[in-house]
Amino acid sequence: MRFKALFVAFVLMSFYGKAQHLFSGQIDKAHWHENVYLSIIEDYRKISGVYPEQIIAKVTADSLGYFQFTGNQLEDEHRIYRIHVDNCIENEQDANHFSGHCDDSKEIVFIAKHNDTINFPFSFNKQMFCDVKSDNEQANAFIKIDSLKEDMRFAFGEFRSEANRKLNNKKWFKTLQDYGKQLNEPIAELYIYAFLSERSNSVHSYYLEDLKNNNYYDDLLTRLEARYPNSPYTKQYRSELTSDEYILSNTSDNSNFNWTYLLYLLLAISIIGNLWFWLKLKANKNQFNKTTKEQLTNQEQKILELLLNDNTNKEIAESLFVSLSTVKTHINNIYRKLNVQSRDEAKSLFNK
Repeated sequence: MRFKALFVAFVLMSFYGKAQHLFSGQIDKAHWHENVYLSIIEDYRKISGVYPEQIIAKVTADSLGYFQFTGNQLEDEHRIYRIHVDNCIENEQDANHFSGHCDDSKEIVFIAKHNDTINFPFSFNKQMFCDVKSDNEQANAFIKIDSLKEDMRFAFGEFRSEANRKLNNKKWFKTLQDYGKQLNEPIAELYIYAFLSERSNSVHSYYLEDLKNNNYYDDLLTRLEARYPNSPYTKQYRSELTSDEYILSNTSDNSNFNWTYLLYLLLAISIIGNLWFWLKLKANKNQFNKTTKEQLTNQEQKILELLLNDNTNKEIAESLFVSLSTVKTHINNIYRKLNVQSRDEAKSLFNK
């Protein structure tokens, strides 16, 4: 009777339980920190890089470097995900990853949904994040596209002539676009679109010409709206496509307009914006330090300043003419009020 009840409970849990994902793999702990991060990417312009706001989970690899992410919090539909390792110290990541750039990280980007099982094993030459094993054929779409992009870069670099560039533009735009359609996954096509339409890309001018005459871009929007009508990818693509088409229409009407002035204006706005952001960040930090110190008594504030200047407990006691035990008591109270455990943690609060 007990077995029968357990069996019924198991069946009910299987029926009603929400499917779980399982992403697992192995990292090289000889060269990378043991923390592994999982991010969801909802802005296809930020596919590559390290963006703290995208991170949704963190795990610690075991002694052999194995890790796994599991749960039931992912989207039911396909989304773009990134797994990365990072040699930056966690409390310094925001500064080291300004604008998503990170010199010391390793990543793999893939497509998945809520119930996928995906493995990222070492490759044949013991390289990590170079292979994807999954029953979901779309999971390794980005790796295949990256391989085509490398072939494209080689073709462009073989002969650095204008004639070669024109031929390759036409060939590779069609090759990548056709391959994207064959994947039958519009999100993967966005990875191609983001590469071809990137304003800093040398082929951007050809993209604008292609946009004038090629129905591919409107067809991609149709496919996105049919498969993912409410996804952030569709909204972003629709907005970008409308913007680029508007620029084209105005360019044709104002062909003599000097866009250099607009670029200078955008650069000036960017510099002013970054300066404002830096000043606001500094002001917030100063306010934080002031508010934090106001929690302390006058004596505790004096001891904190001496502590932040690397004075020993004995030196602090001699400087304030108090006993060593009194200094220790004050320091414990300071740690408690600042919610820290050591001098180093206290210094990190005040950038000492």
